[in-house]
Amino acid sequence: MTDPVIFDGDSTLPSPEGIAIEGMSFRHFRRPDDYAPLAALIGATNKAEGIPYVPNPDGLRNEYENLADFDPGRDLLLAEVDGRIIGFGQASRQVRDGIAVYWSFGTVLQEYRRRGLGRAILRANEARDREVALRFEDAGGRVFASWVDDNERGARELLASEGYEPARYGYVMRRAGLDDVPDVPMPDGLELRPVAPDQHRAIFEADEEAFRDHWGHREATEQDFVALYAEPESDTSLWRVAWDGDQVAGAVMSYIWRSENEELGLRRGWLERISVRRPWRRRGLARALIASALVGLREEGMEDAMLGVDTENLTGALGLYESMGFAVSDRQTHYRKAWS
Repeated sequence: MTDPVIFDGDSTLPSPEGIAIEGMSFRHFRRPDDYAPLAALIGATNKAEGIPYVPNPDGLRNEYENLADFDPGRDLLLAEVDGRIIGFGQASRQVRDGIAVYWSFGTVLQEYRRRGLGRAILRANEARDREVALRFEDAGGRVFASWVDDNERGARELLASEGYEPARYGYVMRRAGLDDVPDVPMPDGLELRPVAPDQHRAIFEADEEAFRDHWGHREATEQDFVALYAEPESDTSLWRVAWDGDQVAGAVMSYIWRSENEELGLRRGWLERISVRRPWRRRGLARALIASALVGLREEGMEDAMLGVDTENLTGALGLYESMGFAVSDRQTHYRKAWS
């Protein structure tokens, strides 16, 4: 018989009932000391499941400290044994397409799975989401949601058993090799310019406008602006921004996550926030931006590139990426559950 789960009497923490883990306790997140062990937990579980995401503690801190309507000390839940973090949960709220989406994320180390901890974390996240919802009217409605990789079989089974259903899919795509990037000229009248600090706001606002007609869009916040340029591993010299006079026409924000590459033994770059504003679409701009971004990664010594895409993207992004040498590497599922 296992020892009882430790429970410190804090009514904001979940009940330990039904969790068969000897000596386990729940507690709230403590900033800033918990960023490093939490990043290590996420990295360890992702590596074990073949998910190419190993967060940097400083990057994780930048993300969490700049989420709107989010308090790491209350919205992050930790489970630990003998002072070691073995699982975590994250509850957060975003308004997407006018609907208040209450997210639940989390993970548990492999050796502690199938003992009830993941289910307890999920239900604790939902309880916290309900507390947060009391502060908002959410006239457009509410849903619970989560987003998991297809490699996370246990998480998918858990969500299904708790009433979540698939609502949308996304692909992670990989371009193996950067030696054969096609030469794609910029459309007439457009030019690439290096990113300068006095352009930060214009680039941010153009990106926001370009994504406004995509599924699941949420209005960007000032915290998003801060987080974008405060990311510790960001190098805006890798970005490709096309200008038409004083207007941003489109952009690709490229990243090299160097700490992740070192941990995974890779030389990989990521193309993120690939966007073209409506007046400049259907002119080959996205193709030219992607080609230039890939060349930039190659010049930095990278050997392959990754990106993510909504499988039902209406702009033809999936076909464009395939034509540029990307192939599907993995699939992710957006789950939703009715609010009741």
